[in-house]
Amino acid sequence: MKIPWQELSSETLDSLLEEIVTRDGTDYGAQEKTTEQKVTLARNQLRSGLAVLYWNTELESATLLSKTAVERLERISRSNPDK
Repeated sequence: MKIPWQELSSETLDSLLEEIVTRDGTDYGAQEKTTEQKVTLARNQLRSGLAVLYWNTELESATLLSKTAVERLERISRSNPDK
């Protein structure tokens, strides 16, 4: 389910994005970035519409997904309403 990030307070959004970008396994390529840079990048992706905050009900966790990944998940969900 999409999380309406525009409705979150700035502090809540920053905390959520910081938690997401500092998770184990998050890869930002060959060049290392600071946590602040990662949060700024994530926020910019949200603002531009390239990324979506998404709540995974099975994992009970928020994540940042590309817009196309969310569209795929929603298509799958509509075709399998029992899941």
